[in-house]
Amino acid sequence: MSSASSVHPRRYLAVWFPWLPSDRLQRQAQRDDAPPEDAPPVVLAEKIKGALRLAAVDPAAARAGLAPGLPLADAQARTSALRVVAHRPDLDEALLMGVLEDFGRFTPMIALDPPHGLMLDVTGCAHLFGGETSLMQTVQARSERAGLQTRCALAGTPQIARVLARFGPGGRFEPGQDRVAARRLPVAALELSDKEDEALRRLGLKRLGDLDDRSRSPLAARFGADFPTRLARVLGDEDMRITPHRPPASVVVDRVFFEPISAPEDIERVLSDLLIETMDRLDQTGLGGRAFEAGFYRVDGEMRRLVVRTGRPTRDVSATLRLFRERMAALAAPLDPGFGFDQMRMSVPWTQALAPTQQGLERETPGEEAFIRLIDQLTARLGPEAVLRFEPFASHIPERAARLVPAGARHGDETWPDLDPDDPPLRPLQMFDPPQPVETLAEVPDGYPLKFRWRRVLHEVTRAEGPERISGEWWRAPGQRTRDYYRVEDRDGHRFWLFRQGLYGETSEPRWFIHGLFA
Repeated sequence: MSSASSVHPRRYLAVWFPWLPSDRLQRQAQRDDAPPEDAPPVVLAEKIKGALRLAAVDPAAARAGLAPGLPLADAQARTSALRVVAHRPDLDEALLMGVLEDFGRFTPMIALDPPHGLMLDVTGCAHLFGGETSLMQTVQARSERAGLQTRCALAGTPQIARVLARFGPGGRFEPGQDRVAARRLPVAALELSDKEDEALRRLGLKRLGDLDDRSRSPLAARFGADFPTRLARVLGDEDMRITPHRPPASVVVDRVFFEPISAPEDIERVLSDLLIETMDRLDQTGLGGRAFEAGFYRVDGEMRRLVVRTGRPTRDVSATLRLFRERMAALAAPLDPGFGFDQMRMSVPWTQALAPTQQGLERETPGEEAFIRLIDQLTARLGPEAVLRFEPFASHIPERAARLVPAGARHGDETWPDLDPDDPPLRPLQMFDPPQPVETLAEVPDGYPLKFRWRRVLHEVTRAEGPERISGEWWRAPGQRTRDYYRVEDRDGHRFWLFRQGLYGETSEPRWFIHGLFA
């Protein structure tokens, strides 16, 4: 599945679920012993402003004349045999999110379209499923297997596809045909307020075509400045691109199988083929991958993602495949194909520029490259949170000047300071967090200590350098005291990093601490 280009006209598939039952409602309906045709109507009720109203109705209740928004008392008066279930929006939302994850197999450009709908940008994707008509049939078939009624519309913009699915008959529309079909829709497709909708009807404007034939200026003066824009969008004159649920990857490669696969050797073979095509596309753009995501779509709708990260951009197929082997071997819940995977996807959500490198005559892996590969293997086996590295942080407080982040995480904006290798180190290699208190004896109150006791051992200072004064970060916490740091060396040649917390006159008795050890 390649990203859309100017070769393909934009195509959007709107999927609308007129009746979205929650799992709880489905279980209750299944417990009914009556035949489906004799089953009582089922409605979902919720409390709105102290009164119970219908939140959703099933097809049987709709045929009985019930509709969302109707007071529950009125509904029970119209239909005596009525099954009432408390509305659980959280269950409906979870069900819709599960469908969204499953329908991600059709395109990575997918988004929620509230209420109870999905919007898919299928530009350049339909050929993977036998064409646009076959794609729509596949979407509807998967919806029916999930127990959901659906109506689909495929058009040139997301707004016109939405109104054709929700207020029209649905179907597939060629460019130009969708606008003709939208003109026949009722003005309710504009989804205005009840008051504005009634005002349009009183003016005799019942269909979008009636509005399209009129001048936009009087409509804007009567219904607001944004009214012409809203009308242009539902007629397909403006294309407002969708914001996908997951940011689209730079490279996406799909494999759709006529027969599901489940054998480990078949899965690994497809992974290898996907990586070969992925690396070829990266090579064409001069990029390398820093993160690779494999998606496994099961026949029953379950979906699993595995992500591996690398320490540097790469286009090495064999090395990346080894990382996926390590990742799958370390899974707490093994990759279960169930009745088989009918689709697999490889995407690259994180890329960086990768220039070609000259290979040497000797096939020896440089030390830095071998170290990076070791980090990648450990990350794939142990997880990204188990392998850490230090990253500089914008703070002059020593213990906050660096932080631990996952080894494969993106680098921040801060950089390590450039130090002269001939100068002595300003910071020790080993630091204590928190600093450890020491007892000191100083020649003058604000000078360096002549002696100090740490861990019951007395150290006599022979050399000292400082002070380096560091003020507290008053914007983070008030009352932080100033520190005076000294680099000292004792008679045995051991070097320490000491500081006095607080200044004389600022505090009654400043305290001394050891913050680190020099090599």
